[in-house]
Amino acid sequence: MTIASILEHKTSSGGDAAVATIGPDDTVTALIAGLAEHRCGALVVVRDGDVVGIASERDVVRRLADDGASVLEATVSSIMTTDVRTCSGDDEVDEIAGVMTERRIRHMPVVDDGSLVGIVSIGDVVLSHIRQLEHDRGQLEQYISS
Repeated sequence: MTIASILEHKTSSGGDAAVATIGPDDTVTALIAGLAEHRCGALVVVRDGDVVGIASERDVVRRLADDGASVLEATVSSIMTTDVRTCSGDDEVDEIAGVMTERRIRHMPVVDDGSLVGIVSIGDVVLSHIRQLEHDRGQLEQYISS
């Protein structure tokens, strides 16, 4: 199963195909508003169409703990994670699950031909594994009953 199949399932089940993004010069307050608006845990930080970072709820909370409320007026670039691992639609879900687990990341932007086309979360990856297990179980049940 590929990452593209996860993105396809997300959109076919009523999800939004557009990726929620924010600019690095936007404020953390704008980031929080975007997270709430899109009901997601992270926004991809984009400058001139290029992925330059990712900013998550965790990034906000950690900086709030360190700097207090003044972080709300700081720029997204001051709190974002810049070492962003991306994947492509052709990548295998199992491989990406391993990378996400090993690097302890919860969100991975999907980039094809230099363009941001989606984002997958660890929850998306787990759900795809569950769907695959259910499919396999159904195949086994059908085989046994034949």
